[in-house]
Amino acid sequence: MALRLTNAILDGSRRVLTRTGGLLFVVLLVHETLLITSLNTVVTAADPAAMGDVIGLTLPVSGTVAGVLLAGTLVLNAVYFVVLSRAFARPKSQLSSFPADLVTHRIGRASLTMLVSGCLVLLAVMVGFAFLFLPGLFLSACFFFVIFTIGIEDRGVIGSLKRSWGLSQGNRLRLVALVVIIGISSTVVSFAPTLLRMVDAPVLGDFATILLNSALFIFVYGIMAEAYLQVSERDTGLGGTSTSATVDTRSSPEI
Repeated sequence: MALRLTNAILDGSRRVLTRTGGLLFVVLLVHETLLITSLNTVVTAADPAAMGDVIGLTLPVSGTVAGVLLAGTLVLNAVYFVVLSRAFARPKSQLSSFPADLVTHRIGRASLTMLVSGCLVLLAVMVGFAFLFLPGLFLSACFFFVIFTIGIEDRGVIGSLKRSWGLSQGNRLRLVALVVIIGISSTVVSFAPTLLRMVDAPVLGDFATILLNSALFIFVYGIMAEAYLQVSERDTGLGGTSTSATVDTRSSPEI
C-alpha cells in the first residue's frame, strides 16, 4: 500500500497525544537521562580533567559501575523498542490503555532480536553514509520498519530485515523524504543544547538534550508506527495482514 506521508505525520502525532504516548515519553525521558549520565560518568572517570568544562550531568558512582549501567541501558533500549512498537501500532481507541501483554509477550526473544537487528541496521546505515551519503539514506528507508516487524509480527533477525525491505518497496522516495525531515528536525533541536555548552553550561545543555530529544523522537516513533500501519495494510494493527503473532491485548490487565 502506498504511504501517505502527510497522513502519517498527522495521525502519528495524534497517537503520541494519548495516555500511551505520555507513558512512552516518560520512559524515554528516564532512558535518555540514564544514557547521558552514565556515559558522562564513564568519560569523567577516564579523563577527570574533562569534568566541569565539557561534561555535564554525572552519577555519584565509579566509572566501572557507570559502565555497567551504560551497557544495561543500551540493552533496555531494545526492550523499549519492542514495547513501543506494540503500543503505538494499536487502534487509536485503545491508546488510552496500556495492557501488560505489551511488555510480557515473548519479550526476551523479541528484545534479543531487536538488539541484534538494530546493530546490523546501524552498521549497514553507517557504512552507507560513509559511501557518498546516498546509500545511507536508501538503507535507512529500506530498514525503516524493522522495529515493527519484530515487535508486531514477531519475526526473527533475517525475517525482520527482509520484511522491512519488502514493505519499503514502492515507498522508498517518501521514506527517504521522511528520514531527511527527521534528520533536519534533529539538527534544529540540537541547536539549543549546543549553544548552552558553548556558554559553559554543560549541565543545562544535558537537560535540554534529554528533554528536546525525547520530545522529538516520541513523535518520530508515533509517525513511524502510522507509516508502518499504512504500508502493511493493517487495520490499525488488528486487521488486514496481521499475523497470529500479533499481541492480543483485549483481556490483558493494564499497567
